[in-house]
Amino acid sequence: MKESVLHKLTILAESAKYDVSCSSSGTTRGNKPGSVGSTSGWGICHSFTEDGRCVSLLKILLTNFCLYDCAYCVNRRSNDIERVAFTPKELAELTIEFYRRNYIEGLFLSSGVIKSPDHTMEKMLRVVKDLRTVHHFNGYIHMKAIPGASPELIHQAGLYADRLSVNLEVPIEEDLKLLAPEKDHQSVYKPMNFIQQGMVQSLEERRKYRSAPRFAPAGQSTQLIVGAARDNDKDILMLSSALYQRQSMKRVYYSGYIPVNTNDKRLPATVDTPLKRENRLYQADWLMRFYQFSANEILDDQSPYLDLDMDPKLAWAIRHPERFPIDVNTASYATILRVPGIGIKSAKLIVSARKHGRLNLNGLKKIGVVLKRAQYFITNNELPLHTIHEATPEYVKQVLREPSSQPYAAQQLSLGF
Repeated sequence: MKESVLHKLTILAESAKYDVSCSSSGTTRGNKPGSVGSTSGWGICHSFTEDGRCVSLLKILLTNFCLYDCAYCVNRRSNDIERVAFTPKELAELTIEFYRRNYIEGLFLSSGVIKSPDHTMEKMLRVVKDLRTVHHFNGYIHMKAIPGASPELIHQAGLYADRLSVNLEVPIEEDLKLLAPEKDHQSVYKPMNFIQQGMVQSLEERRKYRSAPRFAPAGQSTQLIVGAARDNDKDILMLSSALYQRQSMKRVYYSGYIPVNTNDKRLPATVDTPLKRENRLYQADWLMRFYQFSANEILDDQSPYLDLDMDPKLAWAIRHPERFPIDVNTASYATILRVPGIGIKSAKLIVSARKHGRLNLNGLKKIGVVLKRAQYFITNNELPLHTIHEATPEYVKQVLREPSSQPYAAQQLSLGF
């Protein structure tokens, strides 16, 4: 590898690490004669860092030059950092070289905005187009769509990339205007709509002609920065819930604010946003996507922050003791899903197993129910009468909560919010 390319790689891979919206699942593409690589239906085999970030893709920027001066971004225009840029040919060849060495199985491509959104998209498009048509790369490609780029360029990108993403970044537009004056939410929603329209059109065409090209078959994703502004968890979850109403939106990613620009007074004076807050938001997101919870059930105006000391499902159950206990031998699947200590797989197994007889404690343990948590929310002849009502919600909360952390509300007050 040329020393100049290695130098660019070092800088641009480091600059790309703050973008966590790098999913690698949702599409299947088999290996073909004369092509390089394949994409599995369940996605790439991920490797994760200690903080949970995916490292199995070559996650890189085309360039860290940028027209914008966003307060929270390390690559902002006013920062005095070394600026470098790959040529499209260099980056395409680097991806293939890394793939052949078995370092990666796919590419996550983003970029700072140079000259204009269209100019940037054209250069990024050349990378993915060369990978597909020149190098016959058949692996996974996730590409960022640049807000402000033309629909034609975004459409072309969707024909070569498996997934496209456009980051909303700051949940509340008023805060976005403060921290990134050159951006607005509308410029992000436009390419999101282009992507959704392209996917709908592609599905209709493929119903008629199986040979019709696929458009962004793995859908789209976005990222929200958590803790850079005055947003609370309720605001974030309500926005995520609205985004999931879009047929094409597969994932919303949450990135705890990392203070890379410590001298900017628009940003909170804090070391960082706790990773546990990220984790709680992902847990709440999971409840909305797979456990049939709505955002306003998880949080409301009286409780706008997720509890750091317990997962959102347990917190909801403790706030609603009137819903419990339930009889796992008669309750519906949707009701069983809401019991702390019972996951999706366990709930399905319960519904299936009880057809053959009543479930006892041993049966629940074999199924995978975490009785340490579930015992306060279910009834069973073998369980002592020690439900959430007899034990009291306060006792259950004290017993099941995790090691204490500073509550969000107190944390926000300490930041002057």
